[in-house]
Order: sequence, then structure tokens, then C-alpha cells
Amino acid sequence: MTPDLNLNQLRTFVAAADHMSFVGAADAVHRSQAAVSMQIMKLEETVGQALFARHTRRIELTAAGERLLPYARQMLALEGQALAALRTQEVAGRVVLGAPDDYVASLLPPVLERFTKLFANVEIELVCLQSTLLKPLLQKGQIDLAFVTRADDLEGSFIRREAMVWVGSQRHAVWKKSPLPVALFDKGCVAREHTLAALEKSGRPYGATYSSPSLLGIVAMVDAGLAVAALAECSIPSHLVRLGEAEGLPPVEPLEVVLIRGRNSGSPAVECLAGEIMAALRPLRAAA
Repeated sequence: MTPDLNLNQLRTFVAAADHMSFVGAADAVHRSQAAVSMQIMKLEETVGQALFARHTRRIELTAAGERLLPYARQMLALEGQALAALRTQEVAGRVVLGAPDDYVASLLPPVLERFTKLFANVEIELVCLQSTLLKPLLQKGQIDLAFVTRADDLEGSFIRREAMVWVGSQRHAVWKKSPLPVALFDKGCVAREHTLAALEKSGRPYGATYSSPSLLGIVAMVDAGLAVAALAECSIPSHLVRLGEAEGLPPVEPLEVVLIRGRNSGSPAVECLAGEIMAALRPLRAAA
């Protein structure tokens, strides 16, 4: 007889994989560490394979765990969609969603369009700010969800990785200049840190010619031929040229996008929007 997969155990498994820690998973699923360990053990008994390699201070996925993870995510997403479909008419309220403007412009529109059709009685308020600037609003309970770039002090449910890609103007080959003129996001932005780290490692001379908190400002400088920039791939306008090592530009570490719930985010409206974001924006093999 084929064993049945338990969704609660899968939820705990995904949380442990996201945090690479049973302690972190315990916080995420609101259970004790002992209960998390027990659920993982039961799931391993069900599938007949070890899903995590346990080390003294950390865990890591085994090959079996890597194979199961995308399917676990898909099953949980389908569960959320099924429940949402049954309660669309009942859910009402207001959700304050925070995100940087590049994610708001590129990743969220299809999700929000679908959500508003399913949950006509839920009002969504968008707060567009740099990821690190959303942290105090989360702590104060002023936003319910934050769709942001992972940082040392910004941890949440993993959604996806976004490649960082160099871009320039079609009309101006500014990447040939030395020192290289670079447009950067404001201090504190993870994209800025990754860009500067890549340039420092490459040893190529550069100058930070422009800094902006917004994607619009960065794109304007690049389009005018005043600088190049490294942007999240999802937010690159089609009229800009993609650049790389052939142009002497170093690879930049990708960004990790996470979804963080605020202090007072337990309402059905918040949970439904969180479920829609995770279902729509987590690729099947997002964490593989």
C-alpha cells in the first residue's frame, strides 16, 4: 500500500528547508523544536529515506530532500489555492503590502490582479519602499506583509532567486569607459552591496556616479548614457542592453526574495494574499 503524505509534515519540512534549521522551522510553524523533529522523522519514515543530514549546528537537505522539496511546495500551494477558492466570498478586510518599486512593477501585478478578482472584498494598500526601510514598519505593525530582498536582518519565507544583470544604454557604450561609471541603489540596499562586492572583487576601476532609492531613477541614468547598473533580472526594461563578462563586467551575486509577515498579520485576508504570492511566484524548483 502506497503511504500518504501528510500536509502538516510537508509544511514543517518546507519550513526546515527554508531556514536550514529545526529551530527556525519551529518559529515559522509555531511548534516546539521537539515537535518539528518528530514531524520530520515521521515524514522520513513515510518516504523511507532521510530528508536532512543532521550536523552539530546545522542541517542540510539530502538528495531525497532536494527531490521532495519542489513537490512539497507545489502541494502546499495547491492546498492554499483550494482553500482560497472555497472562501473567496467570505474573506474581507484590508491588507497593507510593502515591497520595493522594482518588485511592485515587475513581479506583483499579475498576482494582485488575480487576487482582486478572487477576493473582491479585500482592499490592498501598497507601500513602495526599499527593502531595509520596510523593516521598522514591520516591527511597528504598520504593514501586514513585506515582499522583499533577504538581508541579515530580513528573514522570511523563501520565494525565489533573482539574477542580477548588468545593463546599459543602446546608444552609449559607457561600459568601455575607465573608471566605469556605475549607478547604484541607496546605501543599505542589498543590490548595492552585491554590485559593489562584485566590482571590488574584479579589480576594475569604477566610480559611483549616481545613487537612487528607486528603479526609475537608476533606469533614467542608464538610459541617458551616464552609467551602467546591475538590476534584478525581473525589472530590466526591454530597451536597455544586457551586459556581461564580454563587456568586462563581473558576475553579481543573485538576490533572494522572501515574504515576511508582520506582527499583526493573522487575518484571513493576509493569509490569502500570502498564499497567492507564494503559489504564483515560487517556481517549481525554486530552491533546488
